[in-house]
Amino acid sequence: MTIWVNEQIDPSGMIYACIACCDESQAKDCHESFEKNLTETQKSTGWIARLRIVDSWDEVPVNALKLD
Repeated sequence: MTIWVNEQIDPSGMIYACIACCDESQAKDCHESFEKNLTETQKSTGWIARLRIVDSWDEVPVNALKLD
């Protein structure tokens, strides 16, 4: 099973927002949205939007919105 995990991470490394799903196109759309929602100020201070793949729901952060 492939699970796509989208995360918005603040400069200290804390996850600000997280959405996980099994649909690749939905995950890519979400990642684009996360990227667009970061302001230039946030980006310049170290905020990032990250898209990663995991193999198990156990690897998804517990606070994630899980779309199955």
